Order: sequence, then structure tokens, then C-alpha cells
Amino acid sequence: MSTVTAQIMPKPSKPWAASPLDRAKTGGIFLAAVLASFAVVASTPLKGKLAYILVFFAAYIMIDFASTFIKVGRQGAVDAVFRAVVTMAIAIAVTPIISILITVWLRGHKGLHIGLFTTDMRSTAYTDPINQGGLLHAIIGTFLLVFFAMIISVPIGILTAIYLTEIRGKFTRPISFLVQAMSGVPSIVAGLFIYAAILLPLTKKLNGIEGSLALAILMIPTVARMSEEVLKLIPSDLREAGVALGGTQWRSVAMVVVPAARSGLITAVILGIARVAGETAPLLLLTGGSGSKNYNMFKDSMGSLPNYIWQCFATGTPESITRAWAGILVLLVIVVVLFAAARTLGNRKVGKK
Repeated sequence: MSTVTAQIMPKPSKPWAASPLDRAKTGGIFLAAVLASFAVVASTPLKGKLAYILVFFAAYIMIDFASTFIKVGRQGAVDAVFRAVVTMAIAIAVTPIISILITVWLRGHKGLHIGLFTTDMRSTAYTDPINQGGLLHAIIGTFLLVFFAMIISVPIGILTAIYLTEIRGKFTRPISFLVQAMSGVPSIVAGLFIYAAILLPLTKKLNGIEGSLALAILMIPTVARMSEEVLKLIPSDLREAGVALGGTQWRSVAMVVVPAARSGLITAVILGIARVAGETAPLLLLTGGSGSKNYNMFKDSMGSLPNYIWQCFATGTPESITRAWAGILVLLVIVVVLFAAARTLGNRKVGKK
């Protein structure tokens, strides 16, 4: 009886992966650059964090260039310089983001307490102790403002994208130009437009729906442009298959193209929501910033997280500033969650269920 010996396949090599020796070399260069930055700053008039960072990067590039030149020659040394410059650019881009996150957490967590999410500021002043009052009214107001803005802007944005990618009528170029132009409109302009077109001549009172209209103006171009890019990724074969089965263009778009781009369209909506969730200027003009809960979008002023943060900072006391940082932390968490959801959905293949 013969036995079959299973052969263990060798693990595929990864020539691009760094070896332990390369990692040790990188660590040594990093340590040498750190020591050089401390030595240079200590022995020269250069002072401050910026001086340490600049000297570190300069020392890292020179040491990496010299060591690579000795090992592999000029071409490898030049490649090492460009690699270090790219790494420095990435670090410069990421550092402010990390700094913002750390600063918001360090200053904002001091204002967190149990009642923050269960009470409002109806009977509490911004100068009262931190453990009194909360921002429930602001969270409810922000949710309602963004929800109604989404109801207004999402159908308009998606239908605009469908027109630009599927219909392609004679108004395609001017509509595309307007969508791109609206993407750069300052938020205060949208607020002033609603203020002059609706509040002054019609309602003459501050309420939530006016704030939602201003947010919708800002949200439409984001949803339209993102949806347009997603719809362009749908293969033409799907459209042709729908027409070949006897469907009209509208039925093919509604029953084939849009379902195939569903995850991408959801991503566009989430990015649009994240775009307007922290807008402050239109809400200061149109919503009033009430300190109590208000569920009626068409009556009385309404609070929101951006308005709450602005009012706390405007008060200027240590307690109110701590409340403001807590509000910033809550708003930042909401926006990060929305962007994470958009990233997760965006990583899925278009049309994948």
C-alpha cells in the first residue's frame, strides 16, 4: 500500500516587502535623525516644535541619502530622497488632522456627563456648572434640519445626476456648469438667499424649515456630483441589456442602472449629510438657536449643534467654553461616523449586493 506524501507549497515571496534588515536600517536612520534634531536645536538659535520637525526631516533625508548612496549608488540614493520627501508630505498632511482630533478630545471630554444627552438648556444658563443642562435640543434640532434637507436635496441631486449621465439633453452642459459652480458657494450665501427670498417677504419669523432649505442648497451639488460619478461607473452593457429586453430608457434606468449603483448612491447621500451637518452660518441667520426642544420645523426657533457651539463660545466663561468643546466633540463624532459609513459603502463594488 503506497502512501501519498503531501507536498507543502512554498510561501510566495514578496520582493517589495521590507526585510528585517531594512526595518532595522530605517529605525537606525530615524533614531539618528531624532538625535541630530535635538543636537542642532540645542546648539543653534533655532527653537520650538517647528524647528525640531524641520531639522529632523532634513537630517533624515541627508542620512538616508548617504547610507543608500554607499550601499547601492546614486540612483538608489535619489530614489531614497524622493521617498523621504513623499513621506514628509504625508506627515504634514496628517499631522493637522491628528492634532485636531487630540485637541478636541482633550478639551471636549471634560464637558461630557450623563445628562448631556438627556437634558436641554431651557432652564440652564451657559455659565452654570458643567453637570447642569445638556445638548439634547441641539442634537434633535440638527437631526431634523439635516433630515428635511435630505428629503429636499436627495431626489433633486440624484435626478440631476441621472439627467447628466443618462438623458444627456441639451441642458446638460449648463446644468453641469451650475452644479460645479454651486459646489463652491459659501454657506453664508445660501443662508442670505433664503433670508432674502423667504424669511423677509413671506414668513418674517425664524424656524427650522428655513435652515433646512439653506442646507439643501449646499447639499444638492455634493449629492449630484457624487451620484454622477457613481452612475458613470455602471457598464453600458447593463443599459443595453435593459433596452434589448424591451424596456424603455426610463424603465432601464429605474430598474437596472439605479439598483446597480445603489451602494454608491447611498455613499453620495451620506457624504452630502456630512457636508452640511456642521454648517453654522445659515443656521445662525435662519433658525434662531433655541435652548429648548422643538419638534415643529415650521414654528418657532430651533437649536442645533453648530448654533449651540457658537453661543457657548460667545458667552466666553470657562464653563461655557467647556460646553462648546463638548459640543464640538459630539459633532465631530457624528461626522466621523458618517464618513466612516461612506467609506465602508464606497469600498464595495458598484452593483454588488
